[in-house]
Amino acid sequence: MSSPSAPQDSYPYQNEPTWSKSEKAIARAVFDAALKRELQDVMQETKQRANQIKEPADVWELERYLTKRRKDIDNKYEFRSSRLTRVFGRILREGRVSEEELRGLREDKLKVIRSCAKLLSEDAA
Repeated sequence: MSSPSAPQDSYPYQNEPTWSKSEKAIARAVFDAALKRELQDVMQETKQRANQIKEPADVWELERYLTKRRKDIDNKYEFRSSRLTRVFGRILREGRVSEEELRGLREDKLKVIRSCAKLLSEDAA
């Protein structure tokens, strides 16, 4: 008894839309730009904190800040097709990307991204 095979063009994650080549290019550019902006923010904050170091304990506080930010960023920015709508939803909610930057993605993806952003806003409230 053989089981029916999935069509070759089906996506392995049922709830995630497929990404065309052009959408992947848009997504990569938006993703990279958002990550770069966030890292710029971390660099600016780090410089400000470093300039305020007066005591040895302040050095370790700066290290804790950097470790936390690195972990947050590593968890947030994951460029996998199966996670992109959630990643974009989160960074849209945080204001790290705009809907204008996401222009070029199909409406099915934009709808999921907006929905994720809205859910995260409601959770934060």
